Amino acid sequence: MQAKLSVVALSIATAFALAACGQKEEQKPVATPAVPAAPQELVVKIGHVAPMTGPQAHLGKDNENGARLAIEELNAKGVEIAGAKVKFELLGEDDQADPKQGSIVAQKLVDAKVNGVIGHLNSGTTIPASKLYADAGIPQISGSATNPKYTQQGFKTAFRVMANDVQQGKVLGEFAAKQGVKSVAVVDDRTAYGQGLADEFRKAAEAAGLKVVANEYTNDKATDFKAILTKIKSTKADLVFYGGMDAQGGPMAKQMKELGIKAKFLGGDGVCTPEFMKLGGEATEGHYCSLPGVPLEKLAKGPEFKDKFTKKFNAEIQLYAPYVYDAVMVMADAMKRANSAEPAKYLPEVGKTNYDGVTAQIQFDEVGDLKGGAISVYQYKGGKLEYVETLGGTTAEAPKAAEAK
Repeated sequence: MQAKLSVVALSIATAFALAACGQKEEQKPVATPAVPAAPQELVVKIGHVAPMTGPQAHLGKDNENGARLAIEELNAKGVEIAGAKVKFELLGEDDQADPKQGSIVAQKLVDAKVNGVIGHLNSGTTIPASKLYADAGIPQISGSATNPKYTQQGFKTAFRVMANDVQQGKVLGEFAAKQGVKSVAVVDDRTAYGQGLADEFRKAAEAAGLKVVANEYTNDKATDFKAILTKIKSTKADLVFYGGMDAQGGPMAKQMKELGIKAKFLGGDGVCTPEFMKLGGEATEGHYCSLPGVPLEKLAKGPEFKDKFTKKFNAEIQLYAPYVYDAVMVMADAMKRANSAEPAKYLPEVGKTNYDGVTAQIQFDEVGDLKGGAISVYQYKGGKLEYVETLGGTTAEAPKAAEAK
């Protein structure tokens, strides 16, 4: 009996000893070497929409290249927001310059939860898409849509970095009157851009005392304009004004010459491109067009931008690339000032923008339009666009835009 108790006592003592040893071991955790925390990365998705297929694909690619250049420069700078290094990503979509397709790809970007949208290129796609972005609270900055309706819908998310068609149409009507024109024929492509610009030109022309002797219409897919041009020839108009894009404007100018129409041709930014001269050939000589803003070569940052762009893409700037570049930079600048890439947080900062861009000192009015938008007139000479003058805004605006850089 006594031997059994001794065995039991020994077992209990051994158990306590082992438990004690276990406790001691637990109290001495093995030290692990410190691992530096990985730097945070914030992915910011910027949507971009333009026609990448169809007759306006050259303009769409031009826009996308402007956006891509800005994105690459921002990433190279190592932008930080809220302590995290930002990686900007461009999500490009093709709306084919079609309003229905524009709404489809807009919804696609909304579903992708993009942080902001640059575009669309055309007013006809920008306007319906803008409601989808507004409903989702996503800031949208266009570098090319000029129809006034875009910013007049009351959407707090809609902005543009170039002059609108009211400003451009007014200047072109006044310019025509200064050239001694007495009668004009007006043609538009029935798109939101073409029709809107033609309407504003018509108002300004009539206010300046010009007689509108014809109003004709085509569409943005047409290539044969001889029927409407034959009607215009019978009116003996001094000037043909076209509201539309270069894919139609170039052939129209060519067919005017073939029909022996002596009238000058005048168009807005949609035909102020190298492609217009390529399509129209010698028939474009002496005609006129306009672009919002001041010529790149007259801006402090313009020549540098042109050099960077042409070297990177091995392509000539077609039209809106500098404006799209500025639109991306304005959006990124608003994010930095808000210290957030969340749309709801940086949207108020977009409206407070005062950005020294390539194309202008960019500030927005209460509806999101560019303040003090000037318009420059050009003439096609020897296969090149030759600067004529800058009009619109106040008389000091054009020099200020150049000197502020």
